[in-house]
Amino acid sequence: MTRFRIGRALFTALLCAWALAGSVSAHHSVQSQFDIHKTVSISGTVAKIEWINPHSYLTVNVKGADGKVQKWAFELGGAAALRRAGMSRADRGGLKPGDEVTVAALAAKDGSNSGFLQELKIADGRVYKFTTDANGQ
Repeated sequence: MTRFRIGRALFTALLCAWALAGSVSAHHSVQSQFDIHKTVSISGTVAKIEWINPHSYLTVNVKGADGKVQKWAFELGGAAALRRAGMSRADRGGLKPGDEVTVAALAAKDGSNSGFLQELKIADGRVYKFTTDANGQ
């Protein structure tokens, strides 16, 4: 009976370790998705801001030269990083859909309309700066 309990406890421990390993390996460095040597700058209107961990997201509608609207998605740090930059979670950093913004970000390596936010300028004059190391810290 003792041998059975030990085997069962070992199996349970291995199963838990395997389940937790998936969430740890899912975290990525900034360098894996974004080109740390290339930045993009766009201006548009806020479509959505999501304050979630481990990363928050900002979606911006950008009107192209042809008049068509393109959606751009920007990854930000977690809620703590946004607070350090001076943004408040209570009011989503003062951002709401329709606000005019200018974004400077690290460009996506795959060429998509996305990036890792480095600086956010709001039409009312506020500027938020986000700097990270190569691992997004």
